[in-house]
Amino acid sequence: MTAGIPPRLVEELLDSYVEVKRRFHLGDHRPQEVEGGRFSEAVFRILQHLCGLAVTPLGKPLAKVPQLMAALEQVTTQIDSVRMHIPRTLRVIYDIRNNRNAAHLNDQIDPNLQDATLVTSNMDWVMAELVRLHHGVSANEAQAIIEDLVTKEVPVVQEINGQPVINKKLTPRDKAMLMLYRAGAVGASLNELVGWLRVDRKDHLFDRLVRLDAEGLVLLHPKDHLFYITDPGIKYVEKKKLAEPV
Repeated sequence: MTAGIPPRLVEELLDSYVEVKRRFHLGDHRPQEVEGGRFSEAVFRILQHLCGLAVTPLGKPLAKVPQLMAALEQVTTQIDSVRMHIPRTLRVIYDIRNNRNAAHLNDQIDPNLQDATLVTSNMDWVMAELVRLHHGVSANEAQAIIEDLVTKEVPVVQEINGQPVINKKLTPRDKAMLMLYRAGAVGASLNELVGWLRVDRKDHLFDRLVRLDAEGLVLLHPKDHLFYITDPGIKYVEKKKLAEPV
């Protein structure tokens, strides 16, 4: 994503995105934790840069959102996504943040979860759109890149000097599923899984993965010979709450 964008802005964007997603996956939906403000400010600065406008330095307050949107929309040499669609999506995130105390119609529905889900969904779209525009990839490829960023943040897995540790008692089958869930769209080789899971018998792990493939939860790809989690596999992990901490 650094192509054409100052690295410091990209770093701020990725740090804020991953932190919000991590909080969301941890189940921390409090307004101060999942509010998207820092992320939105990073994106607005990137849009200023892309449109050839003066970029507000990090650490200094941005202009009001309507002013930012008006300035971007006037740059007719840019595409509509940069001028209008992304800024309008950021406006939704800002509005949610600034109206946290607004009354909700149904007191039985957790407003924090509702708001956090909307905020993170909008952030996902913005990130995928930025990747799509600045890497010249398809929408599906952009989404795969973003999913990879997110799926690496599995709360129950702690990484210590490059070695993942599952901080939860799981069956060998579920451990394999969890690590493929964590690997996301990139997938994993048999050797990688052996290292991550610290198993002694590679053949036993391979047999287990082949059975998961037969169940449709995992795909052993015939071309690259990597293992990928399938959509039913993702649902399996999420339904069993394997990624959630104890």
